[in-house]
Parts: sequence; structure tokens; C-alpha cells
Amino acid sequence: MIDNMQDKAAKLLERPRGPLRAKPGAPGPHAVAVVVYDGISPFELGVVCDVFGRDYSAGFGVPWYQLSVCGAAPWVTLDAGFGMQVPHGLEALRAAGTVIVPPTQLPEQVPAGVLSALREARRSGRRIMSLCTGAFVLAEAGILDGHPATTHWSECAGLARRYPRVRVDPDVLYVDDGDLLTSAGSAASIDLCLHVVRRDYGTEIATRLARDLVVAPQRDGGQAQFIEAPVAALDGASLFADTVAWLREHLDQAVTVGDLAARAAMSPRTFARRFVASTGITPFQWLVRERIRLAQRLLETSDLPVDAVASRSGFGTADNFRKHFARVLRTTPQAYRRTFRRQRAA
Repeated sequence: MIDNMQDKAAKLLERPRGPLRAKPGAPGPHAVAVVVYDGISPFELGVVCDVFGRDYSAGFGVPWYQLSVCGAAPWVTLDAGFGMQVPHGLEALRAAGTVIVPPTQLPEQVPAGVLSALREARRSGRRIMSLCTGAFVLAEAGILDGHPATTHWSECAGLARRYPRVRVDPDVLYVDDGDLLTSAGSAASIDLCLHVVRRDYGTEIATRLARDLVVAPQRDGGQAQFIEAPVAALDGASLFADTVAWLREHLDQAVTVGDLAARAAMSPRTFARRFVASTGITPFQWLVRERIRLAQRLLETSDLPVDAVASRSGFGTADNFRKHFARVLRTTPQAYRRTFRRQRAA
């Protein structure tokens, strides 16, 4: 069994801000600080503002984040050539629970004060995340030494060469190393931000946010599929897509590669090879991931016992479910339910 973002950003920056709170789950929003400097990309800044700067609390029923845009100077020039007012100084990092570092093509020109403030945030236990080539800024500050990290695939070799103490992974969309997170290229910034929301508020909230943003809740594969040239379109791709759609609707059923290959009118070997080429992962890995996501939603939104969740999500037994759940999420189903039920109740 095989188990117009710039406009939005400008409007968000004009919103009045209340007092910042640093801890997720506290009776108030979790404070997020994005550090800006000359040469940053407006796309990733827009992503940050869309995810963390808009107020989703009423729609989602949870206290949302509170975004503070800060920097060493009151005015910066983005790499698109226009200027932007910076409403907060670097002292905002002290009140933030999460600090975000956007990308730049000129990491060596990032002000020393920014690097120093990032080091202090790291020493103070803040969650720090970089987007795309923002990893170079964290590496320049010494924050990534000894840690796994990623950046845009075309810059991974340069990051590894320039900062040999960083363990660079060029194949993934993002790296989650606890309170230190890095993303690959521009679109992967969305993936990482949604991942952080998923960590903080659970799969159900992250999926609703993704639907609001009109993006995939979680993309298949890593950035290796974008290196040099994307994988060529498969013959009969629509039939393959129909097979995947059917599988999503039947996650609770026992299926084999042969079953799926028959639905796609392919041999098992051809199906398995094309599935990996299309998604970046094996059919088994894809199915386990989808079943885990279904189980997360059931744990968050229902009172079903673990045995029933295991059955409905296709894992069969509770023991098998717990094994896969712990391997993927590094926690137990009961602990996950307690965490995200408590946040939904709050």
C-alpha cells in the first residue's frame, strides 16, 4: 500500500499600529518585524505585507499578526527604483516575536546597524526568517553558521562558496530549522510564509489563507525542478491530473502504484517515473503528505478519536498513523490537537 502587491504594501504601511506583543498565542497579535534597506525586492515585501500585515482575525477567528516595517534609515530605495518611507526604527526588533529579512542583490551594502540588530535578535531568541537572497544577509551577520539554509537556486553555489560554514540545500523550497527559517526564490517566499502560519495556527487556517491569496496551500517538489529548465510537459498530463484529483478524494482507501497506473493508463514503472518528474516526490511521499494534511484538519476541526482519524485519513491503524505523524511533524496527534484546538478556542 502506498501510504498589484506594491499598492497593497503601501496601504498596509499607512495603517496605525497598536502596542506590539512578542509571543504567539498571547491575548493579542504576534508581532512581526520586517527589516528594510536599500536594494530590497518589492515582491517579497508585498508577500510579507499580504500575509502578516492584513488583519484576518475577524475572518479566521484567531488573533492575527501585527506587522512593523523597520530599518536603520527613515527612507530606502527598492531595487525597482522607487523610494519608500520606513515607519519604524530598528528598535522594533526588540518587541517582535518574528523578524523577516527580505532579499537584496547587494548584501555587502546592508548597513552594519542592521546586521548588529539581527545578531541581537538572534541572541534574544527571536524567530528569524529570510526570503530568497535575504539568506546572504543572515549569513553575513553570522547567523546561519552551522545551520541548514537555502536561497534562490542560482545563488546557492555562491552562498556556499562565500559562507562555507552554512549548510546550503539547493533542492528545497524552504528550510525550517526551528527558529531559523530560509526560503528559496521569490515564489517560495509565499510557501515559507504559509508554512509559518501553518506552524502558528494549524493547517485549517493556513489553507483558508492560501485560498484567500489564491495560491496553493503547499506546492509539490523542491526548487530543483526549476534549475536550468523546468521538466517538460508530460503526454496525457490531463489524465495524470485526473488521477491525482481522484486520489485526493479517496485518501482513506488502500491503493497501490498499479491501481494508480491503471487509472492513468500507464505501466506502473512509467507512472512512478512520471509522477516524480512532475511533482518532485514519489507517489508514496505524496500520499503520506496528503494524508497527514487531512489528519491535521480532522484533529483541528473534529472530536474524532485518534483511531477514527487514522482510518479516515488512510493510515489504517492508530500506531501506523502516530508513526508517520511523528516522523513528518515531530509531535504526536494528541499534542497537535491540544496545541491548535487551544489556539482556535483563544
